[in-house]
Amino acid sequence: MNEETQRPPLPDRLCVDPRSPHHVAAVFEHEIGIRLNGNERHDVEEYCISEGWVKVPAGKTVDRRGQPLLLKLKGKVEAFYR
Repeated sequence: MNEETQRPPLPDRLCVDPRSPHHVAAVFEHEIGIRLNGNERHDVEEYCISEGWVKVPAGKTVDRRGQPLLLKLKGKVEAFYR
C-alpha cells in the first residue's frame, strides 16, 4: 500500500494541544509542515486554512496556567506532509 494513502487528510483547522477540540491525533503520527505566506514555520501551535491564520508562541511568555501566550498571524496558510 502506498504511503500517501495511509496518511489521513489534513483538516482545515488543527491544534497541537490535546485538550483542544481541533486536535486530531492521527495527523500527528506523521510529520507535517506549515507555510505562512510562502515561508515555512516550525513554531505553529494552531492553524486554520480557510480563515488564513496561524497561532505561534509569543516568546517565553506564559499565562497563569503555564501555557504559552499565542499570537495570531494572518496570511495564506498551507499545510503539508513532509
